[in-house]
Amino acid sequence: MPNSTMSKSGMLSKILTRIRCEPFTAHYELVGKELGRGKFAVVKKCIEKSTGKQYAAKFLRKRRKGEDCRMDILNEIAVLESAKANPYVVALHEVYETNTEIILVLECAAGGEIFNQCVADNDEAFTEKDVIRLARQILDGVAFLHRNNVVHLDLKPQNILLTSARPLGDIRIVDFGLSRRMDNITEVREILGTPEYVAPEILNYEPISTATDMWSIGVLIYVMLTGESPFQGDDKQETFLNISQVNVEYSEDTFEGISSLAVDFIKSLLVKNPRKRATAEECLNHPWLNPHSHPQLRHTRSDSLLEEPEMSQSESDPESPAPSPEVDLIGSYLTCPCQGELKTGRDTFTFSETPFPTLPEIQQELIC
Repeated sequence: MPNSTMSKSGMLSKILTRIRCEPFTAHYELVGKELGRGKFAVVKKCIEKSTGKQYAAKFLRKRRKGEDCRMDILNEIAVLESAKANPYVVALHEVYETNTEIILVLECAAGGEIFNQCVADNDEAFTEKDVIRLARQILDGVAFLHRNNVVHLDLKPQNILLTSARPLGDIRIVDFGLSRRMDNITEVREILGTPEYVAPEILNYEPISTATDMWSIGVLIYVMLTGESPFQGDDKQETFLNISQVNVEYSEDTFEGISSLAVDFIKSLLVKNPRKRATAEECLNHPWLNPHSHPQLRHTRSDSLLEEPEMSQSESDPESPAPSPEVDLIGSYLTCPCQGELKTGRDTFTFSETPFPTLPEIQQELIC
């Protein structure tokens, strides 16, 4: 990203993509129903008229609650540009702008988000072998981001899409609306993320780093393997307390039929001290992700251990926590950050203020 500039908050402001001002509908036809809707964004499937190819069009409002959030959108575009060389980050095709919106034309991942597979019935749940393959892809994408000093800050099942559901395809990481670029000079401290997946340092208003993403990956893999959300409490305050105290269950019942290497992998990430968490590169070298470490893995969560033939794609998916009732969107591609905005559940919250708030103040803001 040689020509990009960065603000003090870690947001990039200069992009290379040409923003087109002609009518979007002159080049694309919207088809089918919406893929997802948030408070300030909507995602629709579209077809490029000149090629017949399908894309996902993300319509982002530039003004939100009276604030100009165009710079937030430019930051998202700049991050996508920086990651275009990685196959596991969603590709940006074109950008259009109207008086009220910026439209990102993105690669269409037809398999939908892995959250849909996480809530599947037991006989359709991800096998551990599936999770290993997808985890390697997620980590490959995240390691690429981290090498470029970019942190995603909202890694969760809703922001990991599949190129196809059946057979199980490859992953695409989406929704870079909260992403920040780190450097060795400026500390970034913000309250943003999704409650169940947020790292302890976010709640403590401590500096964000690439390790913040690694905590979220630990939660994500836990959910994909067990179908349970490790820190979810009866309310958000209990969830935040569980995260702060790292109250996580590793019982045999929870991980029935799942290899001990998988548990060890998760334990290397759900560590309160960010400096002691495994990095993305270290995770890629973990024995759990080495297929020779466990030639026999269970076919589904309810089956006994049995040998499963090697395949590049399988037809299974996992079971996971039920979606929060307060949010009615797919979530894919959808984070719309702006200072002071607060959303919860499957969606994202973001809150920032100066001077640094205390932990009770942060929790109160997030619980309201």
